[in-house]
Amino acid sequence: MATNSALKNQLANKQESVTKQVSAQSLGLKGLLNAPTMQKKFEQVLAKKAPQFMASILNLYNGDVSLQKAEPMSIISSAMVAASLDLPVDKNLGYAWIVPFYDTKKGFHAAQFQLGYKGYIQLALRTGQYKGINVIEVREGELKKWNRLTEEIDIDLDAAISEKVIGYCGYFKLSNGFEKTVYWTRDQVEAHRIKHNKMKDKKALNNVWKSDYDAMAMKTVLRNMLGKWGILSIEMQKAFSEDEQEREIKDITNEAEEMDDFNTGASDSNNEPSVEAEIIDADPKKKLEKKVANKMSAQDSLDIEFEDAQ
Repeated sequence: MATNSALKNQLANKQESVTKQVSAQSLGLKGLLNAPTMQKKFEQVLAKKAPQFMASILNLYNGDVSLQKAEPMSIISSAMVAASLDLPVDKNLGYAWIVPFYDTKKGFHAAQFQLGYKGYIQLALRTGQYKGINVIEVREGELKKWNRLTEEIDIDLDAAISEKVIGYCGYFKLSNGFEKTVYWTRDQVEAHRIKHNKMKDKKALNNVWKSDYDAMAMKTVLRNMLGKWGILSIEMQKAFSEDEQEREIKDITNEAEEMDDFNTGASDSNNEPSVEAEIIDADPKKKLEKKVANKMSAQDSLDIEFEDAQ
């Protein structure tokens, strides 16, 4: 039978394990991706494609100085959204982006998931409801006529007189024969961008708008068209919801998968309580003090009961 002294020593050892908590920021992105439970989470979503996808996250991170300033867990969370949609995060492919930004309200750099126009096309084609779908830039000289009411458009793709982009045209046709054509002038796209710009300087270009304006413009046109007239699968509805959404940065993994959670009252093969060394985002000092206080309070109760039994 266990004694008070043995129980106290056991608790002290477990409290020492708690001090092994580390912050996600100090662990870094590579450390997070190497965590067994993190790898397991990606494997649950992507199966055999998980290692390659996780490697692409690290390559993206290593090649982007701005992204390296972002909270690692925000990068992981954004990448997990792309993984759930089975879209690559290589920014050169244009399916999805992990975009760094500075949160002025919270005072730190974070990353944000953004869906590219190619991502929207890919998700639409997966539904099997679209016979054809596309969006293009329209250059100066190519547009001959556009009727906003009847949506009749006349474009001569061989008539461009310069490389200047004057607008963007989106089109899709469903398997049932329904089709839709939309045309936005560059001024319309710019007005939309300024209206939804979260920066203090509304006219300033940021992130992908700065590096690839046309890609974001085509995405805007395509997203608006699909949102109003397209058939949206559950996967596409999720994409619309997740696109450019700011998320609360929180821990989504644990450093040591093999250790049980002490809070659940789990025990090991020797019936001894154990504490899981966890990755947290905030300063662990206050959380540790609170946890130790709770456990010591519980131990006091055990002492009283043990003495009464004697």
